[in-house]
Amino acid sequence: MYDISPYGEYETTWCPGCGNHDILLSVKQALAICSLPPENVFMVSGIGQAAKAPHYLNLHVFNGLHGRALPVAIGAKLANPLLTVLVESGDGCMYGEGGNHFLAAVRRNPDMTVLVHNNGIYGLTKGQASPTSTAHITSKAQPYGVTSTPFNPVSTAIVQGASFVGRAFSGDTEGLAMLIAKGIQHKGMAIIDILTPCVSFNKYNTFAWYKNHCRPVPPDYDPTNKATALAHAEHWETQIFTGLLYYDANKIPLEAHFPTVGPLGKQPVDMAALRAIQKNW
Repeated sequence: MYDISPYGEYETTWCPGCGNHDILLSVKQALAICSLPPENVFMVSGIGQAAKAPHYLNLHVFNGLHGRALPVAIGAKLANPLLTVLVESGDGCMYGEGGNHFLAAVRRNPDMTVLVHNNGIYGLTKGQASPTSTAHITSKAQPYGVTSTPFNPVSTAIVQGASFVGRAFSGDTEGLAMLIAKGIQHKGMAIIDILTPCVSFNKYNTFAWYKNHCRPVPPDYDPTNKATALAHAEHWETQIFTGLLYYDANKIPLEAHFPTVGPLGKQPVDMAALRAIQKNW
């Protein structure tokens, strides 16, 4: 057993039965597995029911704008490379409003762990379809059914050259905790798409549906084989593979391209030089 008490225990506003509760527990367990003290961890989120996660953790946190968590997280990591940076948000926030930032971050490969609560619906704003909603299901905003092709963030990340791509089911808290821990230990951008039920608004992708469909990748699975990873990432209607789907240890993290100066806040300041600059403004 791991001691998760340093990361706090708070009353949440999530619905009873929401998968976010399990994800929160798995995050705490992963931090404990990695022996990370709270003061060394920085979590950034956007807006949405999943983005409330930092409110319930005893860490350094930043709750930002809808879809804009990644730019803040990248800036924080560049300003203080010693921080362990996590990003936590939902499928609408990360893949919808934040879709362009998601693609750009994958290409840059910053050293951070990105956790996406993927429930296939906008939960906080009361149930309209999200980019990952299953085609043809109905919602309050799509009474005649979803017509758009669902976005597959896992295959997209693999094609775009991500260095660590995982998929998990929130109901498997132990497996999820271990996958998050691996993501934290990875030097580069670790993307973990977490399939999780929305008990209030998604009546199709339920806890039972995910439990019946999700299966761990086979024991002999090779996550360094891109073609194999893509083939497994595309499975959905009959079987969904979970675990570490793709891994590239050779891709250089964003921070390695810049001189290492340490945390900016700890750098000495030449006040005389600063005053000289101010006089010339």
